[in-house]
Amino acid sequence: MRTVVFDLDGTLADTSADLVAAANACFRDLGHGDLLDPVEDALTAFHGGRAMLRLGFSRLAAGGEAEVNREYPKLLAHYEAGIDRHTRFYPGATDAVAALRAAGFRTAICTNKPERLAEILMARLGARALFDALVGADTLPVRKPDPAPYVAAVERAGGAVARSILIGDTETDRRTAAAAGVPVALVAFGPEGAGVARLAPDALLAHFDDLPALAARMLAEPAA
Repeated sequence: MRTVVFDLDGTLADTSADLVAAANACFRDLGHGDLLDPVEDALTAFHGGRAMLRLGFSRLAAGGEAEVNREYPKLLAHYEAGIDRHTRFYPGATDAVAALRAAGFRTAICTNKPERLAEILMARLGARALFDALVGADTLPVRKPDPAPYVAAVERAGGAVARSILIGDTETDRRTAAAAGVPVALVAFGPEGAGVARLAPDALLAHFDDLPALAARMLAEPAA
């Protein structure tokens, strides 16, 4: 069964504003005010909560990994409280996934967001039923770019790794696909824009309207 696996943050949905808001809530609790900008620091947001905390503490010239680890659970709590306040799917995302499913593809999510939060977000956005499986950062003992979460996502969706592709937006997704031995398409509308071409993916996705045809090409049966 042909399977398309999606990253979540920065690929299916722009979650950056809610992620940055959660980090800023931590810094406000510490008496520092908002240290991160939802636009200028969007790319850092897609590298995870700890990356945002490190960036904020670096601007204070204070705080190390102990402080980052202390604040991280608080960041997750703030994030859950406002998880869908600003987050939106990128244009055409849900229509493209629905079209893939109508064409007989299996679909899955493989994200480095904690599984519980990913499940909450997809349910709040009303799109969980569009995906046959969801594997998060803590579903397995390892996370992307280790290939195991990707393999699990494909298999839980009822597909075969040899007949699958990954749609992502970062070097982590590029490395995950390479480790799993599958093609990868990187979105050119995510946090880095067309700059992801520097990662030499197998394809670039300019708009979700192009995804069904792109997936069909990338997963076409080889000529006899």
